[in-house]
Amino acid sequence: MSSIPYRLVRFDDEPFAIDPVEFDRGIAEIARYWTEIDDDLADTDPDRAARIREDRLRIAKFDYARTGYWHDPESIDAICDMPYLPDGGYDAEAGESRGHLLDLYLPHSAMVRGGATLPVFIDIHGGGFTYGYKELNRNFNMHLAARGFAVFSLNYRPAPQTDLRGQLADVQNALAWIRDHAGDWPISPHNIFLTGDSAGGALAWYTLLIERNPDAAQAFGIASPSRLPIAGAALVSGVFDLTERPDAPSARTQLEQTVGREFFDGLDGAMPLAPFAAAAQTALPPLYLLTSSDDFIQAETLGLATALACAGRDFELHDVKVAPTETLGHVFPVCMSWLPESQRALQQIHDFAYRNCR
Repeated sequence: MSSIPYRLVRFDDEPFAIDPVEFDRGIAEIARYWTEIDDDLADTDPDRAARIREDRLRIAKFDYARTGYWHDPESIDAICDMPYLPDGGYDAEAGESRGHLLDLYLPHSAMVRGGATLPVFIDIHGGGFTYGYKELNRNFNMHLAARGFAVFSLNYRPAPQTDLRGQLADVQNALAWIRDHAGDWPISPHNIFLTGDSAGGALAWYTLLIERNPDAAQAFGIASPSRLPIAGAALVSGVFDLTERPDAPSARTQLEQTVGREFFDGLDGAMPLAPFAAAAQTALPPLYLLTSSDDFIQAETLGLATALACAGRDFELHDVKVAPTETLGHVFPVCMSWLPESQRALQQIHDFAYRNCR
């Protein structure tokens, strides 16, 4: 098993180490710890590659400023870079894929106690389907684990390495690996929850549909879902409606400007992309939904909540009202887990999961 070849440079460690003239290049080098920047763009259309690189750098600048707050609780063990497919690894020249690795974080006390009772979260990171790897969510996942969970953190191949179907296939392969290896650790085989933020929220939502609805599995090209007994999901600031709307701006329209129309190949008119149809036609587990009043895609979470309410599904909605003198923005519990509002959200996620354990 190869280990990550990049080190974490925190903003507080070297706040002025980057020459302003070379700022983009400096950020690109540092951000390789938690995302692709341009190493996977050589075979991409130059215009699209430029848009993807620009988006990745823009987001990385925000994340770099937050790295000074990233720290691992002492009570949590980390088992990192486990390949869930045979090609998982960091040596791209040898045909390895960083997108096929996962981590496990769990309280050391669970390792000492043993047993098979610790509830599990499986986290799918966000990043607009093009940005981020599991290291981006390590701080969030470590602090979630510190509240009494085992947390699996998944990589998947970012666009343009694959399309939406390919990313969902990666998630399915990771879930199947977790299913087959769950007995290797002191974790519950029954109390398993998904979590995801932003694009990861979308992937978590579509994964629930794949697991619970054969028509959704077929639409996404999944012949054999993992059949993990998923007891619920916590979806943070997700994007859920990816239907085409030629007559109005939409999340899909905005995404296509970066990832291209081919990211959605084979999915035109697919039922799972429409929340109202998907919620009505799928027997879903309980859901926790979180957004805020200054989240730029707040309407996505409210739209899913409306669809779930109309279908009579079990969910709880948390829409944090932000004062005009403050800001929380997008996926605040994940990217700024140290804030009081984020700590409340982490406690809510804990309480939601433990209420739905059996």
